[in-house]
Order: sequence, then C-alpha cells, then structure tokens
Amino acid sequence: MSLREYQRKRRFGVTPEPAGRPDLPRRKTGRLRYVIHQHQARQLHYDLRLEWNGVLLSWAVPKGPSLDPAVKRLAIRVEDHPVDYAAFEGIIPEGEYGAGAVLVWDRGSWAPDDEDVDAALRRGELKFTLQGTKLKGSWVLVRTRSGYGGSSRRQAWLLIKHRDAYASDRDVTASMPRSVVSKQTLAEIAKANKASAQRAQAH
Repeated sequence: MSLREYQRKRRFGVTPEPAGRPDLPRRKTGRLRYVIHQHQARQLHYDLRLEWNGVLLSWAVPKGPSLDPAVKRLAIRVEDHPVDYAAFEGIIPEGEYGAGAVLVWDRGSWAPDDEDVDAALRRGELKFTLQGTKLKGSWVLVRTRSGYGGSSRRQAWLLIKHRDAYASDRDVTASMPRSVVSKQTLAEIAKANKASAQRAQAH
C-alpha cells in the first residue's frame, strides 16, 4: 500500500485535498471506514473507498452504485487515497488533477467477508458488507479479465449488490443526490465556491 501515485498527481499548495498524514496511526481494531464520493470531473462519477492497511482502497464507478443485483456496475481501480480523504468535500481547482466539485455522497463502515483482504484482492473477488447512510447490506467487487484505458491500463472490476433485504430496483443515485455531510448537491457546492472566490477577489 502506498500513497506515492496519489501524491505525485497533486500539487498540495494548490488543491485543498489532504496530502495524507504520515503520523496518522493505522487502526488495528474497530470499524473500517467506508465512503463514496460523488465527483464532477470531466465526467460525473462516483468513487468507492474502503479503508484497509492505513489507506483508502479506491475504485471509480462511472454510473454509481446500483441496488439491483441484476445490474453490474463497472468499477475502475485507481490509486490508493489517504484515510483523511474520507472527510474531503469541496472543489478541486481548475488545471489540477480531477478538477471539479466533490461531495461525500455516502459514508459509514464496512466489513470484509474474508479476513485476508489482500488475498481476496489478488484473487479478484472481494465480498463485503456496508453499513452506510444510503448503502447497506452485502456487496461484491469482481475483477474482470480485461483492463480499462489506453496505454496505462487499469484493473476493471464489477460492483454488484447481493440479494438481501437491502436490494431494490430503486435508483438510489437519482433519489438521494445530496451530501450526507453538508446536505448540498454538487451544483450547490460549485455555486458556493464560485461565490466565495468572487468575494475574495473583491477584497
């Protein structure tokens, strides 16, 4: 687990994203953090993040999660993020990697079905349970045989809801668009940031 790729892509004197605290202790016990960010970059997508070994394992989910077990959502494995990124909400400035508005769409805790998460990731099948504000119950990430992208191919996975009491055909991303932290939408976060920037320029 390393944050080198995450840190290489960002200029922390410009972006408000956390650099990752090297002194942040790795939790040996207790609940593992889970968060989904909604991110309006070049294209709107959702970022699933699961705490493990002192970082947030991360997947970009272009269409967001589905509660319908019949729907398999593409999830692209991206670089690990620092655990304090779980609280990040705001604007990544123009010209920076991932520029755009970010909100905390859901958060809570997660528990792997397999105690050896690293082995499950190598095997390409990670089963887990979410206890979030919006998402709950049993899920699985399954790695596909094909990669994603051009010359720098990333691992392509599928995010699938298991059949349980929380499965549904309801479109949860459309029916629950607001941040679980600020209660704002992406458009409201972007508008507030623009107004703040204009006030700063006026002084």
